[in-house]
Parts: sequence; C-alpha cells; structure tokens
Amino acid sequence: MNYPDPNMVHPMAGFPQVCFIKNTVSNPNIMIGDYTYYDDPIDSENFERNVLYHFPFVGDKLIIGKFCALSRGIRFIMNGANHKMSGFSTYPFEIFGKDWQRVTPQKNGYPHKGDTVIGHDVWIGYEAVIMPGIKIGDGAIVAAQSVVTKDVPPYTIVGGNPAEVIRQRFPEATIQALLEITWWNWDMEKITANLEKIVGADITALRSCL
Repeated sequence: MNYPDPNMVHPMAGFPQVCFIKNTVSNPNIMIGDYTYYDDPIDSENFERNVLYHFPFVGDKLIIGKFCALSRGIRFIMNGANHKMSGFSTYPFEIFGKDWQRVTPQKNGYPHKGDTVIGHDVWIGYEAVIMPGIKIGDGAIVAAQSVVTKDVPPYTIVGGNPAEVIRQRFPEATIQALLEITWWNWDMEKITANLEKIVGADITALRSCL
C-alpha cells in the first residue's frame, strides 16, 4: 500500500499552503495527531500563531486528534485570556507589578476551564473561534466564522455566534457505531485498503472491516 508520509511537512507537492502541523508545532502543551492539516496560503507552518493567550504558567493544553481539517484563520482562545470576575473590576492590576501585586489572586482565583480537546476527523471552518476548555467530539463540523462557547457532541454540525447545533450528521445508532469502530486508530495499511468504506456512508460495510 502507498500512502502519504505523516512526517512530511507539506504533503502535497508544489502546494505549501497545506501542512501536517504535528511536524511544525514546538509548544509541548499543543499536541497534534497524525495527518491533521492546517490550510493557510500565508504561512501554513506557523499554526501556533492561532493559539492565543497560551501562557506556560497557566499550563492548559490544546489537544487535537488525527485526520482533522483546520481552515485558515481559526483561533483557539486559551485560559490565559480569562480575567477574574468575582470583584467589581476585571482589570488585571497585579500583572503590572509594584504595589499592585498585592491584589494578585490565589492560584485558583483565575477562571480556568481546563484543556481544549478536539477529537479525530473534525473539520473546523474558516475563521472559527474556539473558546477555552471546549471539547469537540469526533467527526464534528464547525461552520465558518462560528464562535464555539460550549462542547460539541460527536458527528454534530454547529454554526453561528454563539455556535448552536445545526444537525447531527447521522442517526444516533450510526454515530455510536462509528465511535466504537474508531477507524482513525487502524494502521495505515488497513485505512488505505478500506478508504471507500471510510468515505462512504454504509455503516454495515465499514463495520465489516473489523
């Protein structure tokens, strides 16, 4: 079987706007699965510029699964963007030092919504914004210019600002079967041999590969 090398930076000859970004991301708190690509004609290798307010001292992670399609201009807003909201002012006086440091909150005083986790085979459209701590399930689709403020179930299409469910891609029984099959975890020989079933819509045929 002949299939693309997941360790290539630009897998399409003469087309550098597509990048397998697991090979270019250096931040240890950003984890990318094989074959996930970022499409950007400006600088496809510099995906990290789209991950905002991702400060090492906060410690949150961005985890993106395998076989995801990430469009130009998407933004991941991380927990470092959050301001304390329990008092009258949200202004972060403490970060500027001097006597203002005395109002530094305790370590758990800043809002923290956890890691941002994107599943496998997820398509995120042009200029979508993903807010901190969001979980997007396997096979989901995020429409262009959406602002995702709450978790997205597997195989669900969302869109808008704030993003709302448009529809499920498949019946519930099919979705559960896909989550059990997890074709993205097969070895590449098996995936390549069964591409027609993976891109098709016959769950019985796909299940027969197990």
